[in-house]
Amino acid sequence: MVADGVVAGVVAAGVSVSLPCFLYGAWIMIDNDPVTWGVLTWHLKYILAGLTLTTVPLVGWMVPRLFGLGSYSAQFGGYAVIHAFAGLTAYAFLAFGFTGIVRIFRAKYEHDLYHEYDEDVLLDEIGGDRMDHWRSRLRVGVFGYTFFWILAWLTGLTRYVVRYL
Repeated sequence: MVADGVVAGVVAAGVSVSLPCFLYGAWIMIDNDPVTWGVLTWHLKYILAGLTLTTVPLVGWMVPRLFGLGSYSAQFGGYAVIHAFAGLTAYAFLAFGFTGIVRIFRAKYEHDLYHEYDEDVLLDEIGGDRMDHWRSRLRVGVFGYTFFWILAWLTGLTRYVVRYL
């Protein structure tokens, strides 16, 4: 069996590597106007890589340890609770933002703006009177996810340092 500290180190490194993926994915969207299908898929490759590097360790290692599943004892104390709360809140914001992403994607896809971009067509016009609402949900979701992900990451790294180093 692999030592707990080694697995914790691999998890910490994997989750830490997701930060550059998120930052580069965000930079892709900020730096490119218009957002074409190629730009969107390029952005999603990095975002999905970051989400995978974060979610796989969460489901495969962090949750079983938190709840004491398998051979682990439950760890409901101090930093573990803060870390879990921040991480779950980050995913809640991600789900909230996703509701906006779906509406924006659908509006742009139905008007073929990913392939045939027309700068005279405004997103607010094609999405109806609620498009501003969905764009706000996306922004709140992304910023909330980012804030709480960083908080969870920092508390997780602190737990790692205190416990294993």
